[in-house]
Amino acid sequence: MVDLREPRERVSPRARWMWMLAEGLESAVAIGVLWAALALPGWVDVRWWWVALAIVAAVGYMVVVPQWRYLVHRWEVTDTAVYTQVGWWSRERRIAPMSRIQTVDYTESGLSRLFGLATVTITTASAAGALSVAGLDRTVARQLADELTHKADAVEGDAT
Repeated sequence: MVDLREPRERVSPRARWMWMLAEGLESAVAIGVLWAALALPGWVDVRWWWVALAIVAAVGYMVVVPQWRYLVHRWEVTDTAVYTQVGWWSRERRIAPMSRIQTVDYTESGLSRLFGLATVTITTASAAGALSVAGLDRTVARQLADELTHKADAVEGDAT
C-alpha cells in the first residue's frame, strides 16, 4: 500500500527568485493600472493611498509567498509511484502510480530559462489531471523526465 506522505525532494532554491520575479511583474501591471487610473482625473475615483496600499501588499506578497511555496513544494519518485505536494495556502498531495503514467512532458518557460529551471508534467489516467513539478533545476528535470519515462515503460512492459 502507498502512503500519502510528504515527498522528500525540494524544488531548486532558485525557484524562489523565479516566483518572486513573476509576482513582481504581475504586481507591476496591477499597480500600473491603478497609477493610470489615478493620473486620469474623473476616469475612476482612485485615491493615492490605494496605490500606496497596493504597493505595500504587492511587496509583502512578493517576499512571503515564494518563500512559503518553496517550503511546501516537494516531489519524490520511487519504484512504484510519483509523489507531489504543491500549494502555499492550501496544500495538495498526490500520488501517481507508475502504471498510470501516460505521458511525461518537460517544459521551460522564458522566465524559467532565465533561472535555469524547468517543469516536468506527468499526465496520468486520473480525473484529477496531471501532476506538475515546477521549479526544478534544468538538469534534474531532464533526468526526472527520462527516469519517469523508463520506469513507466518498464511497468507497461511487465503488464504485457
